[in-house]
Amino acid sequence: MAPPSPPPPGHAAPFPEGAGGGARVTIVGAGPGDPGLLTLRGLERLRDAECVVHDALVPEALLDAAAPRAERIRAPRDAGDPDPGAATGRLLVELARRGRRVVRLKGGDPSVFARYAEETRALEEAGIPFETVPGVTALLAAAAAAGVPLTRRDGASHLTLVTGHEAGEKGAALDYRQLASLPGTLAFYMGVAKAPHWAAELVAAGRPADTPVVVVSRCSWPDQRVGRTTLGALAAGTAAFPGPPPALVIVGQACGDRRPAGTPAPARRTAAAPLSGRRVLLTRPDGQGGEIAAAVEALGGTCLRAPLVRITAPASWGPLDAAIRAADTFDWIVFSSANGVRGFDDRLRAAGRDARALGSARLAAIGPATTRALADARLACDLEPDRSDSEGMLEALLPTMRRGRVLLVRAERGRDVMRVGLEAAGHQVTEAAAYAARPIDRLAPEVESALDDAPIDWVTVTSGVVAETAARVFAGRLGGWRIASISPVTSRVLEGLGFPPDCEAARPDGAALVAAMAVWEAARRGVAEIHGGRGSGAGPAP
Repeated sequence: MAPPSPPPPGHAAPFPEGAGGGARVTIVGAGPGDPGLLTLRGLERLRDAECVVHDALVPEALLDAAAPRAERIRAPRDAGDPDPGAATGRLLVELARRGRRVVRLKGGDPSVFARYAEETRALEEAGIPFETVPGVTALLAAAAAAGVPLTRRDGASHLTLVTGHEAGEKGAALDYRQLASLPGTLAFYMGVAKAPHWAAELVAAGRPADTPVVVVSRCSWPDQRVGRTTLGALAAGTAAFPGPPPALVIVGQACGDRRPAGTPAPARRTAAAPLSGRRVLLTRPDGQGGEIAAAVEALGGTCLRAPLVRITAPASWGPLDAAIRAADTFDWIVFSSANGVRGFDDRLRAAGRDARALGSARLAAIGPATTRALADARLACDLEPDRSDSEGMLEALLPTMRRGRVLLVRAERGRDVMRVGLEAAGHQVTEAAAYAARPIDRLAPEVESALDDAPIDWVTVTSGVVAETAARVFAGRLGGWRIASISPVTSRVLEGLGFPPDCEAARPDGAALVAAMAVWEAARRGVAEIHGGRGSGAGPAP
């Protein structure tokens, strides 16, 4: 029998038997930056991915939409590689052949100046089917930010997308005479660095020097800026750009008579927002800062990510695997974190088991995030305490049970409060590590650079391990930042290190942590208003 013909390129079909075990590759357009501009299909594919290959400019908030257990790989971009797109394509083939569900997350739309052909050629040659999910390209988002109609019935009947710098192997340069003659809008991607060159060429080819120009810097990011100038000013090198790259330049009569130059584009935040203008350093592990980031940005702030711990496998899976084999003998299984749920579920599935293996054991989750992780694993939570800490769990759990057997699913390193309390009450306790939180040795170079580029107002500290790591890796910086602690336990660790927190969450979760920062800022503003100034920055009134 002849082998089945491969699906056409871009078709999302399952792998044939023996050729990948159901793995798939999806090329997903991430949009220009704002996570809210990711498409629903893109989000669905991202949440299902086992591995995400992403561009350097894809924001962490988007990567957080992937499952926490998904592996993140930055797309190879070796400056010495004559074809980095082909290198990424080879990586996608390698990952797919391992049976992984792979998402290639590309900024903007995959098909617009994004090496789409180079990256997918390797998949086509290897016979690996793939799906392409379009994204909001930077031009559409930039036009929306600036209030620019890209086409108009009265004189903008063409829309032309141009790269501001061309690949060196292209044989022909841009035909500026043809571009200048088009009665419509020109959009230059990656065009700021060479703007004087191409603008001068357009003016020389007959495009009027007074043609309006809009420049959108870091479109849809929190620091987005919109500026306005003319083609002649660009050609003369006298135009002032509104902000740093990446930036997109729109040229044409449709750009005229809009918002004043240099003002920020409309955004979801206002100057009255509690965290307006504040930059918050998030220290949670990769994939676990989304709740805090969303809350900060909703209150007007911006975030920089600097994960201080890595979530890894424990030193041995033996105790957890043994506990899972005996899961139906426990009266209660208590999960102390969402990471514990994910580690437990992974080992349960790896053993070929599902929820039936738990028998009549009841499940307890230490807080809302852990309860959500149980729901994601299709496990129902029987008990969530009012207080999301070990003491709160003991207070809620002990009245529900006579002497029995309890499994504590926890981190490799952690507090012994629950074990000690349960054993003191006569219960038989088994502990099993489902993950380990490993402190980082040093900050990533890009984080160091970002810390040097702009000031930090707040740093979030979400555990004792994070506190200890922050005191070590941030060196002299930590004392100059305001510190938000997630719990009394974390606060005590910070105080012991000589860094008492400025605020503490009312309950140990991300939303409460951000709320505590907002309350501190509101109190500070109140002191400033009473004294008729901005305040000393020393903190709120007692």
